[in-house]
Amino acid sequence: MPKIDIAAIAPRTSSIYPDAFADLVRGRSKQALGNAAGLTQFGVNLTRLAPGAISALKHWHENEDEFVFILEGEATLVEDQTETRLCAGEAAGFKAGERIAHQLANRTDADVVYLEIGTRAPREQAHYPDDDLSYRRDEAGNHFHRKDGTPY
Repeated sequence: MPKIDIAAIAPRTSSIYPDAFADLVRGRSKQALGNAAGLTQFGVNLTRLAPGAISALKHWHENEDEFVFILEGEATLVEDQTETRLCAGEAAGFKAGERIAHQLANRTDADVVYLEIGTRAPREQAHYPDDDLSYRRDEAGNHFHRKDGTPY
């Protein structure tokens, strides 16, 4: 595999969240390193959070593990009602099926840069306990619904 030219990978600042939630992750950008390497079993993103940005809405996954490793800056890891500081050189992992909703928040005045690594399960369900949102991925793609089952 040739060396990956990270600078040539355009950062994605858009979100797959429904419009009602997309602005909540403003200030987050991701470079899909795993895609650039042709990986299919797990994803790797180089993610940057601007000051005040969050990684995602608080969520947990049924089928996918997640792992983050902080490269630069200081993030606040929010897990349910608990908050933990993560600095450069520190990491956290989230096991599939554990009902601990999590997100990273940048509450500093400098960018946070981290690696985000996760399983690419063909079928997935994610839960957002603080929001009227649920997510399902299957062979037909990504699907977001309200908790009563109505689609966005």
